[in-house]
Amino acid sequence: MAVAAWLSYVVFRPVVLKIVRKSVEKTPFTWDDDLIGHGVFKWFTHLFPGLLIFIVSPGLFEKAPIVAAILKGASAIYMLLTGFFVVDSLLNFTHQTLTKFPIAKQINLAIFTQVAKLLTALIALIIGIAILIGESPGVLLGGLGVFASILMLVFKDVILGFVAGIQLATNDMLSTGDWLEMPSHSADGDVMQIGLTTVKVRNWDKTITTIPTYALISEPFKNWRGMSESGGRRIKRSLLVDTNSISLCSEETLDKYRAIEHIEEYLEQKRKEVAEFNASLPPDAEQNRVNGRRLTNVGTFRAYIEAYLRNHPKIRKDMTLLVRQLAPTGTGLPIEIYCFTTTTVWAEYEGIQADIFDHLFAVAREFDLRIFQQPTGLDFREMAVHDSAQ
Repeated sequence: MAVAAWLSYVVFRPVVLKIVRKSVEKTPFTWDDDLIGHGVFKWFTHLFPGLLIFIVSPGLFEKAPIVAAILKGASAIYMLLTGFFVVDSLLNFTHQTLTKFPIAKQINLAIFTQVAKLLTALIALIIGIAILIGESPGVLLGGLGVFASILMLVFKDVILGFVAGIQLATNDMLSTGDWLEMPSHSADGDVMQIGLTTVKVRNWDKTITTIPTYALISEPFKNWRGMSESGGRRIKRSLLVDTNSISLCSEETLDKYRAIEHIEEYLEQKRKEVAEFNASLPPDAEQNRVNGRRLTNVGTFRAYIEAYLRNHPKIRKDMTLLVRQLAPTGTGLPIEIYCFTTTTVWAEYEGIQADIFDHLFAVAREFDLRIFQQPTGLDFREMAVHDSAQ
């Protein structure tokens, strides 16, 4: 019997595997190649020697029942382990095959695969214990209620992760490849893997952050997928204008502004509106510039920024675009720019944003405005020189 089992393992297995490989190579399909690649057939052929011993040993050792029972039990354990690896290989094959379909982008298949492997391992463990103690698996399954609390404690993270994984998949909250930002776990980068108990995130500094799967349900996080799918990334930044440089515009100043690109039409329209409104005022009101309506340099600058952005080739015109004043603070009057770039690539986005603000910082002086900043050493030295000169 031992010789027959050895021959079936050493001789019969390689022959069967060789025949299967040649048959697979002749088929036009690729899924059968994946079956061989994952070792499904290799593990399946391991069943032959175990099955041979399991069948032959009771009759061969009829006069030695203890030996027959040991051989039969050992062969059963061997086949059980082999069957477990066959199922494991099939699950790996199924997971790889399904990842090629669009459904893999909507459902996290890794979690379901890991749960199936865990259940397979538990079933194999129960059957293995039943074989060793000579009892029916049904008896052990009937007694699992006694150990339910222990199992819940041991597999707490697994159960929570599985439930969280289903919620993530059902609500389409997170997928592999999404940009995840979760400050509570110092995570800011691309999702590498969504597992049964953990989610791996490769941060932008190339470090790896591991987050418990259930934390994505119980704690807030930001998914930047919507930004990537929209095709535009938001710019939301402010210029701080020194309020001491804000003033009314004279006619000479407006004539100077007319030479600036993009705002000539705006100035003509506003001058017409202001002239019509002021014409309705009493004649003596024109003696004071405070009376009536007047254009300001900061309002004209704000109009220029909006016109500049609307003519910028890298700014989306079909998405929100506005330039607004925020409440003044001790650091000046914030002029906030809110728009979207035509790209979501990080490096290109930063370049576009930098170019826009480089330009605006430089042209603010053309509108007789100063950008606010905290005093520096140079400012104090100039003040000291000015005071000493006086």
